[in-house]
Amino acid sequence: MKRSIVNEIIAESDKFMRSFGFVMPPFAYLNPTGLKSYIADGGTMVRDHMLGWDITDYGQGNYEDLGLFLFTVRNGSDANVARGMGMLYAEKLLISNENQISPMHHHTFKTEDIINRGGASLVLELFTRAEDGSCDPTAPVEVLTDGRKRTLKAGEHLKLEPGESVTLEPWHWHAFWGEGGRVLIGEVSNVNDDRTDNIFREPIGRFAAIDEDTDPVHLLVSDYDKWLA
Repeated sequence: MKRSIVNEIIAESDKFMRSFGFVMPPFAYLNPTGLKSYIADGGTMVRDHMLGWDITDYGQGNYEDLGLFLFTVRNGSDANVARGMGMLYAEKLLISNENQISPMHHHTFKTEDIINRGGASLVLELFTRAEDGSCDPTAPVEVLTDGRKRTLKAGEHLKLEPGESVTLEPWHWHAFWGEGGRVLIGEVSNVNDDRTDNIFREPIGRFAAIDEDTDPVHLLVSDYDKWLA
């Protein structure tokens, strides 16, 4: 993805989130130099827990059709999980455009609530994980939607309207997209590491490769190793 396009997506996405009353934390709006100073002044959690802007085309170069906007607001650590105390949770805001696919995947450890926070409908395609780890093409899918148990057919589409949510466990294969327009999505989960906890059905990447055609206005979490070392 071109950096100029990333800059545009950040600006547009921030405006969209604000239209629903969501404002990102102050560090989100720092330029690279300002963020580096913020981290040096005690904000190491931003870098170490990968908090911030995250725009991906899954390495395929086709963001409009296969992509996702995310912002990680908070995220704990594996060390907290190991001792069973501290910040054991994570929170994100996501934006999915109309018919923009977030591809079929499941997580190794993460359980997540996916919440339609506003805008259009959110559609999920769901499968159960088979014993060999693949999508089971026939097994029914049992999920909780707003605390209610539901059983869906393999590959059935679950539509969430604004305010509705679904709980996805590590054995739930899922893909999702907006229907009828752009949708704002909330994600509340246990601690997760996006570098290791996403298992995709197809051989794709988690982060975008950036073509530096201009300077970054704000860094992506995938920039941190390069820019904030």
